[in-house]
Amino acid sequence: MNKPLRRIAIFCGLLVLTLLLRDNYLQYVRADKLKDDPNNRRVTIARYATPRGDIIVSGGDPITGSTLTSKTGLNDLKYKRTYKNGPMWAPVTGYASQAFGATQLESIEDGILTGDDDRLFFRKTLDMITGKEQQGGNVVTTLNAAAQKAAYEGLKQRGGKGAVVALEPSTGKILALASYPSYDPSSFAGNTNDDAAAWKKLQKKYNPSDPMLNRALRETYPPGSTFKVVTAAAALENGKYTSADEKTDSPLPWTMPGTTTQLKNEGNIPCENATMRVALQYSCNTVFGKIGSDLGNDKMLAEAKKFGFDAEQFTPVRSSASVFSDDMNQSQTALSSIGQYNTAATPLQMAMVASAVANDGKLMKPYMVDSLQSSNLDPVATTQPEELSRPLSPKNAQILQDMMQTVVEKGTGTRAKIDGVTVGGKTGTAQHGVENSENPYAWFISYAKLSDGSSPVAVAVVIEDESANRDDISGGGLAAPIAKNVMEAVIDSKK
Repeated sequence: MNKPLRRIAIFCGLLVLTLLLRDNYLQYVRADKLKDDPNNRRVTIARYATPRGDIIVSGGDPITGSTLTSKTGLNDLKYKRTYKNGPMWAPVTGYASQAFGATQLESIEDGILTGDDDRLFFRKTLDMITGKEQQGGNVVTTLNAAAQKAAYEGLKQRGGKGAVVALEPSTGKILALASYPSYDPSSFAGNTNDDAAAWKKLQKKYNPSDPMLNRALRETYPPGSTFKVVTAAAALENGKYTSADEKTDSPLPWTMPGTTTQLKNEGNIPCENATMRVALQYSCNTVFGKIGSDLGNDKMLAEAKKFGFDAEQFTPVRSSASVFSDDMNQSQTALSSIGQYNTAATPLQMAMVASAVANDGKLMKPYMVDSLQSSNLDPVATTQPEELSRPLSPKNAQILQDMMQTVVEKGTGTRAKIDGVTVGGKTGTAQHGVENSENPYAWFISYAKLSDGSSPVAVAVVIEDESANRDDISGGGLAAPIAKNVMEAVIDSKK
C-alpha cells in the first residue's frame, strides 16, 4: 500500500474509533442524564404512550385510571391520568401530569406504573415476544378506604385546614393520610390550556390556603400538650418517676429557672404536686414543664429522637423532620417539653408517638406501600414491617397507656370514647402566632385497644381554624371526634 492510501486508511480508522467511543459514551456514560433531560420529549411520550398501572387501596380498589387524551390523535401524549375521589387521595397518590410532571407515589413508583422498571424485565420481554402492548404494574398501598374517608370527611366538615394520620401500631402500616384543603390531580393531568389554568389556581401565590401542601407529611406544627406524652415517657425511662400515681415534685406557682416568669396552667386545675396520671388528665403545664427542665435538654432530646424527632421519615414519600432542639437552657427546655418554644411536629410524627405507646414501647417504621405488582398481578416486591426504635420499655409503655386511658375516660379527651373499646389519648391546644396572637392549633392523638389486647390503630389529628371562636378551640372539642370516627372505621373494617 502506498503512503497516501495508508494515511487515508489510518485517518478513516481513527474516525471509526472516534465514532465508536462517542457512541459508547452517549449510550453508557451519559445515558441517564440524557434520559432525564427535560428537553428529551421521547421520555415523556413513552411515559404516556400506554395506560399507567393503578394505585390500589384496601387490598383491591384502584383509585387511579387512564383515559385517551385525544381521539383525533393530534396529541403525541396518548393517555392521561385519572383519579377517583382525587382530593381525598391526593396526599397519598400525588399527581402525574403531562405538563407538570409527577410527585409522591406517582413519581417514586413511576417505573412500576409505566412498566419500565428493571424488575419487570421478564414481563416486558414476554410482551415484546407476543407483540402485546407494554403495560404498567400496580402499587398496592396499606391505606384503608373507610379510614381515609372518615379522616377526609371529618376535616372537610370541620372546615379550615388540617390533617389526619392513622397507623397500625404492630406493623407501621399507614391506614389513613388526609390533608385539607386538597386538590383534584385530574384537573391538570393533561397539557391543555384548561390544565394550565387549573394548575395556576392551585398555586399558593394565587391560593393562600395552599391546597397542594401535604399537611400530613410536610407541615410541622407546635404539638402543644400532645408532646406531654413524650415528656412523660422521658420521666419514666429516666427513672424520675416510676408509676402513674406517684406524686410529682411540682410546686404551684412554678417559676422557670433563670427567669422571673411563672409557667401558667389553663384554668384552676389540680396541678400542685399532682401525680403524672392527674397531670396528664388535666394537662398540667407546670408538672410537665418542670419534668423537662429537671431532666435537662440532653435527656429530653434523646427521648424525642427515639420517637422519631429530628429525622426525616420515608414512607416512601418523604416526611419533613419534626424538631426538638438541642443546646437549650432549662426554661427553654421546660417550654419545649410542653410542646411549645421550638418544638414542632408533623401529624405523622405524633401518630408515631401514639403508636409506640400502644405497641408496648416498640415503634415500627411507617410505610404506605404494601407491595408492587406486574401487570398480570405477579408480586414484584413486598414491604416487610421494620422496627424503628424502642422509646419505652413494655412496663413503662403500659404505665403510659393507663395514663392516656384516664384522659379519655375522665379527662380532656372524653369525646373519643368508643363503646366496648379501650381508647387512650391526649389533647393539645398549641399556641400560634407572635405572643399567641392567632387562633391556636387543636390536636388529638390516640389509639384503640380491643378486648384481646391488640391495638389496630393509632391516630393523630391537627386542626387549623382561623374562623373559629378562639374560646371554642380545643383538641378535645375539634380533633377528638375526628380521631374517634377514624378509629371506628378501622375497627369496623376488621369485623
